[in-house]
Order: sequence, then structure tokens, then C-alpha cells
Amino acid sequence: MASNLPQPAVLVADRGDDFDEIREGIESRNALPMIPVRKNRKMRKAVDMTVYTLRNMVERCFNKLKNSGRLATRHDKATESFLAFVDLARVRLWIRHFST
Repeated sequence: MASNLPQPAVLVADRGDDFDEIREGIESRNALPMIPVRKNRKMRKAVDMTVYTLRNMVERCFNKLKNSGRLATRHDKATESFLAFVDLARVRLWIRHFST
């Protein structure tokens, strides 16, 4: 995590990020790690599945936005143009969501 970002309260990560070093780094920044434990870990840690489910929703949203090739390859080099196309892609997804 970059030091110039605001302090997170919770950091949600995938099962592949379940390492002691990563957990200690998160806890050193006074954040709560929401990382499901790997199956071979002896010490089990609790995970709030409602918070972890939100991670999946965000991941699926990014996946749908990346279906637009222009966003995935970042053709627009100017930040304003890129963010404008992100807005267009979001509106397109919103319309498709309500039209079905």
C-alpha cells in the first residue's frame, strides 16, 4: 500500500495473498486484513464473508468494464479522455442492467 493514500480500515484480499508478511504489513497500518486462510494453514482466522462478498462484486464490475477493449488496453493516454470513456462504459453497463 502506498504511503500517500488514506488509512484503510479493512483490506480485502484473495486467498492467494494469505502470507504472514502481508498480514503483518496490513496490521502495522492499523487495518484489519480480510483474507480467507489457505487450506494448509494450521492457525485459522475468521473472515467476515459479507465484506469479502463485496470484493467479488467489485472484481466482477472491473471484469465487465474490461470487456470494452479500449479500457483494457488504455488507448486514451490523457487522463480526462480515459475517465470519460470509463463513465461511458459504466452508463452502458447500467442501461444493460435495467433493460434485461
